Amino acid sequence: MKIPLFQVDAFANAPFEGNPAAVCLLESMLEDEVLQNIASEINLSETAFLVKSGLGGYDLRWFTPVKEVSLCGHATLASAHILYNEAGVKEEITFHTLSGALEVTKTGMDIYEMKFPIDEAKPLYLKEIFDDVGFEFQSVFEGKDDYLLVLKDQKAVQEAKPNFAEIAKFGKRGLIITAAGDHYDFVSRCFYPSYGVDEDPVTGSAHTLLANYWCKRKGKNHFSAKQLSKRTGTLTCRVNNEHVFLIGKAKTIIRGYMYL
Repeated sequence: MKIPLFQVDAFANAPFEGNPAAVCLLESMLEDEVLQNIASEINLSETAFLVKSGLGGYDLRWFTPVKEVSLCGHATLASAHILYNEAGVKEEITFHTLSGALEVTKTGMDIYEMKFPIDEAKPLYLKEIFDDVGFEFQSVFEGKDDYLLVLKDQKAVQEAKPNFAEIAKFGKRGLIITAAGDHYDFVSRCFYPSYGVDEDPVTGSAHTLLANYWCKRKGKNHFSAKQLSKRTGTLTCRVNNEHVFLIGKAKTIIRGYMYL
């Protein structure tokens, strides 16, 4: 079997920035074990698998090197980028996923807008479980998939030294830390050690929680955001009552095939 395979830097303004994702174009969805083995072999934070859907659009699944996830932003952006640039797609794309239908539109040269379900940041008053996280924080919130810790400022986010072994015990997908940015509306970092990714370079799905939190805190619905990983990445977020719109760029880095 010969599978078209692409590597894309998502939420990147140039190569070697943002979050690299692999995109596999399949004629039909493979067995779960095979999908996981492929993702483990590629060993990026996410590998996306695409199949044309009988419902119109595409079925889309995402795997880390160790397990499947229910929502992934950067690999969705990478998938749309490949469909628009390699598969001749022109119209708005609908992806059918474990998180429901996700819509992506190309709005400019390698610029894409993704429509994602909003995540609610609920205050969490049981802070003791975070005592050994590795840094100080001001407040705690809980989303559908992740915990969110608010830190003092951008410097605190940059200098945080997370205890990955402790974060892996939390029972959630992972931990997000955030603060108001010096030159962006807000900054963040994201940690997912239980999913085989100690620190994710740029996490689109985390911004469904982050953007909603900052919307309520700042009283506005349009944000510039930067994730302060080693690679760094930037995106624009827009919020309404039901959705978060994530806007970012992507760059194709590798074209090739996987042989099974």
